Amino acid sequence: MAASPLHQCKVLPTPWDGVYGTHIESGRHYRRHWHDVYGVGLLEHGAQTSASGCGQVEAYAGDILMCNPGEVHDGQPLGGPSRRWRMLYLEPGAMAAAMGAPGAEAEIELTRPVAQDARLRLALQRLLSRLQQWSSSGRNASADVLACEESLAQVSGLLTGRHTVTATATRVAKPITAITPQIQQVRDRLAADLLAPPTLSEMALMAGLSRFQLLRHFEKAFGITPHAWLQQQRIERARSLIRGGASLAHTAASCGFADQSHMTRLFARQFGFTPGAWQQAALRTVQASLQ
Repeated sequence: MAASPLHQCKVLPTPWDGVYGTHIESGRHYRRHWHDVYGVGLLEHGAQTSASGCGQVEAYAGDILMCNPGEVHDGQPLGGPSRRWRMLYLEPGAMAAAMGAPGAEAEIELTRPVAQDARLRLALQRLLSRLQQWSSSGRNASADVLACEESLAQVSGLLTGRHTVTATATRVAKPITAITPQIQQVRDRLAADLLAPPTLSEMALMAGLSRFQLLRHFEKAFGITPHAWLQQQRIERARSLIRGGASLAHTAASCGFADQSHMTRLFARQFGFTPGAWQQAALRTVQASLQ
């Protein structure tokens, strides 16, 4: 029996609502998925290949990793059994605030999934190290928080000048896929009721397509099948509820999972960490805000 690939993940809470980090060393092959948040981080060791909004890309130690909300991606080791990376994730509102553009959530776009930028790499290393120090301190030391805020501002400034565009700016070339109103309607119907989604036949009828055509058009538009999209929507909903203080059992029932174990398996498969680890990180952020 083959041994399971190496996988170690730590969730890093931060002093700010809507921002968290991860530190992962893993040999896992992550399936195609997406997040509701921006991701900015760095590959510390090894290499990986992944799908992205710009096509297939490769990343090596020292490279910057970036991802936009809703951007379908995957990832697997390249040239070795595992790789190690650290990421900072920001919800759209937090990203806009960090970039000094509150209210402009939909206008910010990270321009490439992999980049080489020595200054940004050093700024990210400093930010993630300071966040680790703050998280490990067990207290809301004002000096530690100030250091984290300064590092976040430095990272945001370097992103603004080199690695982001707005809705009115010229974007880098990337594959453009037309999303028809019919396929958009199907996705909206899936999102409207996580507990009682339509059948494949009902969605096909809604779109005026055969079931096979629906699968092909949906995957072409969104990068994954309707069922995979639904499961990820449930997982993102679970992440939001847990962050808001909901219990794990209540969250599993509210998001349409068979039980808490089912939610835990899918949650860990997508994020790399368990709902319990996410609950503890969210609690640490809440406690910091109250001190």
